[in-house]
Amino acid sequence: MDTTVDKKDKSSGLGSIRIADEVVSIIAGLAATEVDGIAGMSGGLVGGIAEMLGRKNFSKGVKVEVGEQEAAIDLYLIVKYGVRIPDIALLVQENVKKEIETMTGLRVVEVNIHVQGVGFPPEESREEEVVRVR
Repeated sequence: MDTTVDKKDKSSGLGSIRIADEVVSIIAGLAATEVDGIAGMSGGLVGGIAEMLGRKNFSKGVKVEVGEQEAAIDLYLIVKYGVRIPDIALLVQENVKKEIETMTGLRVVEVNIHVQGVGFPPEESREEEVVRVR
């Protein structure tokens, strides 16, 4: 579904601007993963298969509902182990809202965070941390 973003100055007569929902999804996914503390996005089986085939799916774990001038976003996240989830979720909400509004001109009415899992560091990193503690 494409979305038409109406400009305030309609007298110019230049035409309309259409932004695909997929574009809004990609912006939201990239903005979410920019936040330190996010291990990745949870996209289910289809997203995992696409990545195994070598295609990076930037809209994985993102659901958008886009109206004529507004957008609502649902993000399905995997957080890094040890972070404070409410703090990270707030940072993600703020970053996603800012990026979508800046890049598309749409007003973001809500950014819902669904924490789907916790990402742990690779095995050798955890072993190093245990050794340092002793």
